[in-house]
Amino acid sequence: MNERTNLLALLGGGQPERVPWLGDLDYWATALVGRGLKPEGFMRSSAYIDWHLELGLGYYLQGHFPFTTIVENCAVHEWHDGHQRYRRIATPVGTLRECWQWMPDHFTESPIEHLVKSVADLAAYQFLHANSRYEPDYEFSRQRLAYLQQTGAGVMLAYLPKSPLMQMVALDAGIMAFIEMQGDDPELLAATLAVVKESHDRAARLAVDSPAEVLMMPENLSSEVVGPGLFEAHMRPYQTEWAAAIRQAGKYSCIHLDGTLKGLLRQECTVGLTFIEALTPSPMGDLAVGEWADFCGNDQTILWGGIPGGYFTDLVSDTEFDRHVRAVLAVMRQVPRYVLGVADQVPPGGLESRVRRVRELVNEGGSYGT
Repeated sequence: MNERTNLLALLGGGQPERVPWLGDLDYWATALVGRGLKPEGFMRSSAYIDWHLELGLGYYLQGHFPFTTIVENCAVHEWHDGHQRYRRIATPVGTLRECWQWMPDHFTESPIEHLVKSVADLAAYQFLHANSRYEPDYEFSRQRLAYLQQTGAGVMLAYLPKSPLMQMVALDAGIMAFIEMQGDDPELLAATLAVVKESHDRAARLAVDSPAEVLMMPENLSSEVVGPGLFEAHMRPYQTEWAAAIRQAGKYSCIHLDGTLKGLLRQECTVGLTFIEALTPSPMGDLAVGEWADFCGNDQTILWGGIPGGYFTDLVSDTEFDRHVRAVLAVMRQVPRYVLGVADQVPPGGLESRVRRVRELVNEGGSYGT
């Protein structure tokens, strides 16, 4: 079996040859491109898939939305000032502005001014989403899927939009502003989330209809930010609806849950997802791999992760790295419901030797029942 057939056997309810090993190299690759060690366009080329094959792991994750967003009836202006990226959206009922700061040493960006700052911005935010339309953009998915089928390197995954709650919490408002708006005008906030859902549902339908085999709701969850209360009120309905739609389409569904697990893992395992991805174990997270299955409360949801991203750097010794991966495999090879993965990404300081080493350890100790 190659890593593609190995994973598809597991997702389809069968038993793979050995524990599947697939990792998210997107962040690491972004840094390599930024440092001039990989060429521009590398991550959208077939060479990116070949790199996974050379390193000995399966490909599955590259943030890809299979649709184009078109904002109508608004004046949208985007510009850069040094390392700061601005966007201003003027609507008939108000103007929104955001700014994201690029951090060149870390090859990532973070918001320093959110698009939505208070309830005063919600009318404009509603207008923005009510006047957003979406068009399918499937060519990249088609090309990548064909190459993955040809090489056996992995599976084609694409994103749905986030749930309306996480669109606001993770990107457009932040958790503090969201909680303040919930206290200031809960009815207006609820009406706004409903408008966002109507908009996101249109995009989600295009994602489900795309050539992608696996569909992720990219919630990017950690339980110390969003706990069971917000999950039940705002996330469960969206996730349950779209997990069912993905299953009806004959495809596989997942969400991204890293950070702390105890506050949300059990709830997420009742949504109907095929798998939950990027689970971070202790000592970085709050649950050991051996505790995941009992804690989640069912024997159906596939659990994916196990190797913290920091373990791929020189901050961890070779001896500790081997010990940890062997311990994770000792749990995962007992029953076919796990995928060995990175929790959540190999970082810019990742060591190529560590990524290669995982394949050796999987070949050595990843067979079931040993």
